[in-house]
Amino acid sequence: MKLMLNEPFKSLWASKDPFVEVEQLQGQVYRELEGRRTLRTEVAGRGYFVKIHRGIGWGEIFKNLSTAKLPVLGARQEWQAISRLQQVGVPTMTAVAFGERGNNPAAQHSFIITEELAPTESLEDYSLDWPQNPPEVKLKRALIERVGQMLGEMHRAGVNHRDCYICHFLLHTDKAVRFDDFRLSVIDLHRAQVRSATPVRWRNKDLAGLYFSALNIGLTERDKLRFLKAYFRSASAAPSLRQILRDEAPLLAWLQRKADKLMQRYARKYAPGAGNE
Repeated sequence: MKLMLNEPFKSLWASKDPFVEVEQLQGQVYRELEGRRTLRTEVAGRGYFVKIHRGIGWGEIFKNLSTAKLPVLGARQEWQAISRLQQVGVPTMTAVAFGERGNNPAAQHSFIITEELAPTESLEDYSLDWPQNPPEVKLKRALIERVGQMLGEMHRAGVNHRDCYICHFLLHTDKAVRFDDFRLSVIDLHRAQVRSATPVRWRNKDLAGLYFSALNIGLTERDKLRFLKAYFRSASAAPSLRQILRDEAPLLAWLQRKADKLMQRYARKYAPGAGNE
């Protein structure tokens, strides 16, 4: 068994079974599946997000593997991803409780509790009306560069998201958002993978997801190039845009093809009037 409790849960659950207590937490439920529950709760006037994993069974594990999908087995993936991102300085959630018990991956019971990031607005919502009401140019450029920088730092730290969309980048709105003064945090890391280095395949999947999610917010070609330059920039090297376009030509072509396929799939399944596959 693995257990980490910080306040307020360290005191709240003293001499109690945390795995029993976490199941008793009440609040707004965001997701309720057979093997996973996500809710927002309040303790002492502060908001927290709770994710409980109860094991998905061998049948579901094999089903995922048979379709080349990696199943989410518990809260450990998010716990590890948060820890790694904090180590390298990528703004994300703060975990205040984590528990895991059971050696059977199909029946393991685990949970993670994170502090609520509030007030915030997702970049998806923030950019929703950009095509009709373009933002200040300096602010748009600064946001694009910051997302590119954050994702590049994540990947160089060995973390790939697996749900990498602009809705999972939160803009803090506790004060006026300015091009030279704003904060972004990345969230929803329950599917994230942590390694010593991010494989190219998984790096590309994150980039494709992010690109797809930003297709309809009015970005220009210059905006896309600005993102690439920020993404590939590191502390030790800053490749020129010409070098990036040359070295990453296969990636850029693949991203466009992948985004086109995702758009076609979206149109078939989710667009107004479309039928479900």
